[in-house]
Amino acid sequence: MDRQTIENVVKACNVDTSEGPVDARLQQVVVRLVTDFYQAIEDLDLSQSEVWKGVEALIDMAKADEFALLGSAIGLEHFLDLRADEADAKAGLTGGTPRTIEGPLYVAGAPESTGFARMDDGTEEGKIPTLIIEGKVTDTDGEVLSGAKVEMWHANSNGNYTAQTTMPVGYGLNPEGPLQHMLNKLSRHGQRPAHVHYFISAPGHRKLTTQFNIEGDKYLWDDFAFGTREGLVATAVDVTDEAEIARRGLKGPFKHIQFDVVLQKDKEGAPSTEVERRRASA
Repeated sequence: MDRQTIENVVKACNVDTSEGPVDARLQQVVVRLVTDFYQAIEDLDLSQSEVWKGVEALIDMAKADEFALLGSAIGLEHFLDLRADEADAKAGLTGGTPRTIEGPLYVAGAPESTGFARMDDGTEEGKIPTLIIEGKVTDTDGEVLSGAKVEMWHANSNGNYTAQTTMPVGYGLNPEGPLQHMLNKLSRHGQRPAHVHYFISAPGHRKLTTQFNIEGDKYLWDDFAFGTREGLVATAVDVTDEAEIARRGLKGPFKHIQFDVVLQKDKEGAPSTEVERRRASA
């Protein structure tokens, strides 16, 4: 089929099929995406079996609760970040800590603290290093934003996301899951380096979605989700000084990371940094 024939088929199936109200934006998006999908079927000469096997793979990922991870695996979240960078540049917005992917594991409504928060429940203390993360939030002029809200989430020593965390480790997809099965066929791994996620916001400033990845991880620059960016690599320093350990109220050596964040000031007409997407809630 040529492009015009494909467009005619898509429009016949998706345009003016009833007299009800039309969401013009949704119709525009569906027509374009379906047309491009059909064009890909034509260009790649996909058989019916190949098409349905692809559909089944997506269904299997959804059933395995891995569909949200597909966006990371194929670089969708990274692409959207790069696109947002371009929009910022066109709007004359420069400086600040780089953005990077949110991922699918943020939990809204988690407990809040002021100034300091202990995120572990003590059950792993002594088994793996305690991690202390410190930092300040400033604007692009270096002024401290004392009213900033910092939201953090990361994995525990087993690679699981909970509210009981110490030093995070890297983790990977389920090796027997449908998404890793697809990546295997592409000769790709499904591993992420150790990292900590952030939302940072402050009145009069643009909300930032970012994370830092931890120096020394095998997958630091080989993240299957493409989340590593220049300026977002942190070093965990081993602290063994007895006086410092005592000052922190800990029982033994710990690791320390300093991660400072710079927020851009709001600017009229600037692209929004708020992203609407379905998220888990506490």
